[in-house]
Amino acid sequence: MMKNRQLAASIAFLVCGLLSGPALADIPIAVAGPMKGQFAAFGAQMLAGAEQAVADINAAGGVNGEPLVLEVADDACDGETATAVANQMIGKGVRFVAGHFCFSGSIAASEVYSGAGIVQISPATTLPAYTDQRPGGGIFRLAPRDDRQGRLAGRLLAEEFADARVAILHDKTAYGKSLADAVRAEMNSLGKSESMFYGFDSGGQDYSALVSRLGLEDVGVVYLGGYYPEAGLIRLEMNRQGLDAVMVSGDALMTEEFWSVTGPAGNGTLVSYPQDPRDSPSAGDLVSVLEEAGKPAERYALTTYAAIQAWAQAAEAAGGTDEDQVTAALREGSFQTVLGTVSFDENGDSNVPDFVWHEWRDGEILQK
Repeated sequence: MMKNRQLAASIAFLVCGLLSGPALADIPIAVAGPMKGQFAAFGAQMLAGAEQAVADINAAGGVNGEPLVLEVADDACDGETATAVANQMIGKGVRFVAGHFCFSGSIAASEVYSGAGIVQISPATTLPAYTDQRPGGGIFRLAPRDDRQGRLAGRLLAEEFADARVAILHDKTAYGKSLADAVRAEMNSLGKSESMFYGFDSGGQDYSALVSRLGLEDVGVVYLGGYYPEAGLIRLEMNRQGLDAVMVSGDALMTEEFWSVTGPAGNGTLVSYPQDPRDSPSAGDLVSVLEEAGKPAERYALTTYAAIQAWAQAAEAAGGTDEDQVTAALREGSFQTVLGTVSFDENGDSNVPDFVWHEWRDGEILQK
């Protein structure tokens, strides 16, 4: 009699399970970037965009009816750390990564993701080699390429500053050196030579000797390939020494932290940057939500949000998260995002707007 009761209970349990349908399985995805340290402001933007994207997608029913779960990884903008982070993501079953930020982290991690069937879309990496040398088809970017940025700056220096002595500096990072090289190549191709090409060590606090050398070279324009901490200190030192030269730089200076370093000394600094994603008609609601929550609503919040949107829509089109199928969907489709309609070419590069010039003026960055 006891055995019959146990059998009946087991059958009832199985029937209830069948009637209730299969349980939904969480889909782990990740955002990876510099969450701490000197570039933490960029990581904060990425995290804000990722968290909001996951919340919004889940509120709308998830991906193929399954909810997303967000993993957050700090790669410290370091290749070895990024490799370790990527292996941790494999262990957590992650199917997609919005990241990384720095080229060193993005390309190191891409080697791991490609071997593990994980799709990666960087919302920030601009170095051409990231996609030109990608190890697999599942590596994409939602950021413009540095060679486009370098050509724009090279033309500016050759044409708008034809009579000025130009110094090209870089911070020896992959991003800064690649950008400086691209600027020099374009400028030289247009018949103008630089007076000085110099790499300095990032992370320093005293750039007085470097700025003194700029003064001795009678430099009228300083192009700097690098990030805002060093650029801000060099701009301050130029002001302190009375060096009346224009600073020109790349998209890494498009952050309030640059102005927090320089104050009024940063006035007139020219920055190449894609058209502000906040200007997209599709971005208004997201910007409002993030600002009301006290979260950053700048570029990388929006591009990270859009990267997750694009992957989610591709996974819906593919009917699952298999890398090959999602990759094919990303390559062949168009996706409605907060940046507008996004598509990717065979190289994994996106159709984001080209770079345009902006100028720091009284704490604001204005498109020229």
